[in-house]
Amino acid sequence: MPQHDSTRLKAASKYLVVLAALLVFIGWILNTPPGLLGRADAIGYAVCHRIDARSFHIGSRQLPLCARCSSMYLGAVIGLAYQMVFARKRSGTPHWSVIIPLVLFVLAFGIDGSNSYLYLIKETYPDALARLPNLYEPNNTLRLLTGSGMGLGIAAMLFPAFNQTMWKDADDRRVFPDLKSFAPLFGLTLLLDLLVLTENPVVLYPVAFISVGGVLILLMMVYSMIWVMLMRLENEFTRFSQLWLVLAAGFTIAMLQIAAIDLLRFWLTGTWGGFSLS
Repeated sequence: MPQHDSTRLKAASKYLVVLAALLVFIGWILNTPPGLLGRADAIGYAVCHRIDARSFHIGSRQLPLCARCSSMYLGAVIGLAYQMVFARKRSGTPHWSVIIPLVLFVLAFGIDGSNSYLYLIKETYPDALARLPNLYEPNNTLRLLTGSGMGLGIAAMLFPAFNQTMWKDADDRRVFPDLKSFAPLFGLTLLLDLLVLTENPVVLYPVAFISVGGVLILLMMVYSMIWVMLMRLENEFTRFSQLWLVLAAGFTIAMLQIAAIDLLRFWLTGTWGGFSLS
């Protein structure tokens, strides 16, 4: 292919990606509940059961994500932001002294989630699994704590993988070279969890939007990485300003996924509300 034709094709692809992103976003906005919290609900609707009793509330208003999902995506955003500041282009996975607590966080998430799901089955179908005991009675505090731990684990693995995929000048050092480097992030996350437990609207309003933003950020990062690999553009970038087209492609695919799940769930349930226990 002649050089000028190749240049035109690349330019056209940029416009197509941007146009696709705009069309998907506008179409989604026009077909979701009104208001900022309504649109946030629609994102949560695609990834979360949104059971009222298992969510935090601003007054009588349920947050867009349940307690576990809110804290998981909040923890992921905090973890990514922390690494952006202190481990900007580092691509090495965390040291084993950090991986061990992260694995424990994931196990705690799995155990609490499984126990909570068993409790949900018993609530919904009283005669089902009656002989199988719960380890303990689940609650939103445990959902919050185990969810945020899982979020930190996701961030600690996704961030170096993203850097390994994108940067030509990636830093080979570990994102967390020792437990000491991880401790401030853990402390900050725990502090935010305690603030969430106050259920103060001043805290819960930003938590609602940050956690929903976390859904978009994680999906966008993953799909951007996939796009880069499909286009064979790995390790081609040196500045964040060069990533806009890749991130736009990732955003478009993320929004398509959210819109498709929203459409399917609404078609099955006929409501934008969460699942009912009755």
